[in-house]
Amino acid sequence: MKTTRYGSKKNKRLRISVFVLLAGATIISTMTSMGPDSLKSSAQRSQSGPARQRAREAGVAVGVLPPGQLNAITDVAGVSVGHVTIIRGDNVRTGVTAILPHGGNLFREKVPGAVFIGNAFGKLAGSTQVNELGEIETPVTLTSTLNVPRVADAVIDYMLALPGNEDVQSINPLVGETNDGYLNDIRGRHAGREEVFLAIRNARGGAVEEGCVGAGTGTIAFGFKGGIGTSSRKLPPSLGGYTVGVLVQTNFGGILTINGAPVGRELGRYYLKEELETKSSTNPGLANNPDGSIIIVIATDAPIDHRNLQRLAARSMMGLARTGAAGSNGSGDYAIAFSTANDLRIRSAANSRNQKPAAALLSNDTMSPLFLAVIEATEEAIYNSLFRATTMTGRGHTIEALPINQTLEILRKHGALGH
Repeated sequence: MKTTRYGSKKNKRLRISVFVLLAGATIISTMTSMGPDSLKSSAQRSQSGPARQRAREAGVAVGVLPPGQLNAITDVAGVSVGHVTIIRGDNVRTGVTAILPHGGNLFREKVPGAVFIGNAFGKLAGSTQVNELGEIETPVTLTSTLNVPRVADAVIDYMLALPGNEDVQSINPLVGETNDGYLNDIRGRHAGREEVFLAIRNARGGAVEEGCVGAGTGTIAFGFKGGIGTSSRKLPPSLGGYTVGVLVQTNFGGILTINGAPVGRELGRYYLKEELETKSSTNPGLANNPDGSIIIVIATDAPIDHRNLQRLAARSMMGLARTGAAGSNGSGDYAIAFSTANDLRIRSAANSRNQKPAAALLSNDTMSPLFLAVIEATEEAIYNSLFRATTMTGRGHTIEALPINQTLEILRKHGALGH
């Protein structure tokens, strides 16, 4: 445990207790005038009970393609993930998640990238340059809506300070967001430079923490507690052996459907329920609100350029639709995709912009298995965000976690468990 001072004497010398968890996950819990033991117990309590199973562990097998070894975005070699979870007092439930395509200097070794917009009601920063140049040059960071400028500013600071970037005068931070204002004091904009630096520097490969962590700390999906989820698919050698990994930040609504089973309807929590039952839309409940947003981050080691990365990102919306998303006016739905293929990196050296990629790009005809892979991985990542999330209270509101036992009973009744 690392404990450092935060703030000044005027705010009673708030302290930060930092715990490094799976794949660079960090919890920050601040309290006043209390020792390390109290800080530790507070951070542990913020996890809201024992760890819950992932969807596949509970018997929910999605699709026909096999997952990677970890069933996570980090199955794509070189990709790392870092979370900083900020839980303070009764009202702060937010955080930052960073996804790094590789461990080097991303400005000097950019990766091919693309952004696909399902619905542009959002504040995604940096997308226009990514789609114009087909390159990603910073870690992909996720946070809360009003934190986007602060996180972008911190990413710029981080990149400018890297060795080799002393002469850099332009940085394009890529920052996604969803609105966690129901559980979180969103106007406080609690994620800044320190939290962003922690998320990036603590990013790791390996298993990825899911649920109420990082940018998913205060999010809600289908009226239940949402959060961070991840999944992957591995193509067989006959199809190239490529891996597709997905990480999602879920904060949207609709009619929850799992492996085709009407889970939301049978749990009695779904979009338009009140209107359909009472013929009135007066004071609809939270489960009746389809707004929010989702950010889908897609990594692959397949050698594909911006154009086919954008096509890949577009297919993730089909995975989103499979879960019962309503695609509402107020839901910002974005997909960010990149390739880690080493020979496709855009290296910032003299005359390097005139060099042709060393790798042969995949043809359009070979993309279809990758399209299926991203559909399945997106669907399962969303389920994992729900299965792993725990009940959360913030700003006087409590959002319950998806009831796993009831959900499994519904899936069993509809023959939706297992292959």
